[in-house]
Amino acid sequence: RVLELAGLAPAPLCGMILSDFGAQVVRVDRLSRSAGAHQDVQARGKRSLALDLKRPQGAAALRRLCGRADVLIEPFRHGVMERLGLGPEVLLQENPRLIYARLTGFGQTGKYAKSAGHDINYLALSGVLSKLGRKNENPYAPVNLLADFAGGGVVCALGIVIALFERARSGRGQVIDASMVEGVAYLSSFLWKSQKLLGLWSETRGESLLDSGAPFYETYRTSDGKFMAVGAIEPLFYKQLIKGLGLNSDELPAQMSVSDWPEMKKKFASIFAQKTQAEWCSIFDSTDACVIPVLSLDDAASHQHNKERSSFIKNDQGEMSPRPAPVLSRTPAVPSRKRDPFIGEHTEEILLEYGFTKQEIAKLHSDKAIEFKNLKANL
Repeated sequence: RVLELAGLAPAPLCGMILSDFGAQVVRVDRLSRSAGAHQDVQARGKRSLALDLKRPQGAAALRRLCGRADVLIEPFRHGVMERLGLGPEVLLQENPRLIYARLTGFGQTGKYAKSAGHDINYLALSGVLSKLGRKNENPYAPVNLLADFAGGGVVCALGIVIALFERARSGRGQVIDASMVEGVAYLSSFLWKSQKLLGLWSETRGESLLDSGAPFYETYRTSDGKFMAVGAIEPLFYKQLIKGLGLNSDELPAQMSVSDWPEMKKKFASIFAQKTQAEWCSIFDSTDACVIPVLSLDDAASHQHNKERSSFIKNDQGEMSPRPAPVLSRTPAVPSRKRDPFIGEHTEEILLEYGFTKQEIAKLHSDKAIEFKNLKANL
């Protein structure tokens, strides 16, 4: 049983991962009339309970819910839960088995703990942003996938699963301090180690093997305005790239001649620009040249490889989304096909499950501490 306090992108992904793999996830929403209430797009398999935590009755209801829950996902700014009387000291005293996951940008301590921020800020503080971007250009953040979702939602879900596994031995819950700065820094462990031990990275951004410096690790525009992604690092793969491009390796500089990389990029670009994406696919698809089309989201869902693996699924409304990953052989995820819940759609149903009486639910409703989407709630 997971209670996910409604918030922005990272926490909803964390809750959706747990839901996809079998947890009963309740999204605790703000009332629809409240400032900041929003409909999240990562609510697959969740139910919605609309609760006003700013009212004492609402905060008391959440305390009671946490007494029967396994996990609480909390995405608020530092100190918010403590001011509501819902901090971990209170909730774990009442339910020592509770996993209290706190997912924030900067973590619960430190200079920036109380500061606002977004993915790009967390990337900056982690050091990762300094590595992203081309030579002579500003660093750039690749949408908000790295810190928000990978370093935030996914790492927090991993922490929850680890804590649940440990609880099976100790019988005790604990607090998870999931910082997106530290999560994305942890993801970049390879950068930290390889920078000095392997010498993979130039001091200047955009000059190295994997950061757009090399002509054989790059994207190239095709004649129809699409792109191909080239990752032919190993010599064997590079030879197949050169062959597919119609070039003679004996007439070219050595692959790792860094000084020749800029000119080689121009040569590759001019050749890729002569054929369509489909034509290049017909040349490279049966090879190990590591050349793959850059697909739009819609094209990815309809690509033959992804269709053969059922990598993308539709819900009851025909909306396409990625299948949960990884795929487990015996207990694979069984994602819900239902539409996402409306705010407050399951308020009464959830409270009854958690031990509230109909009279108590009616009182919470009259006190404006809860909200029903279904106006025909049976009270």
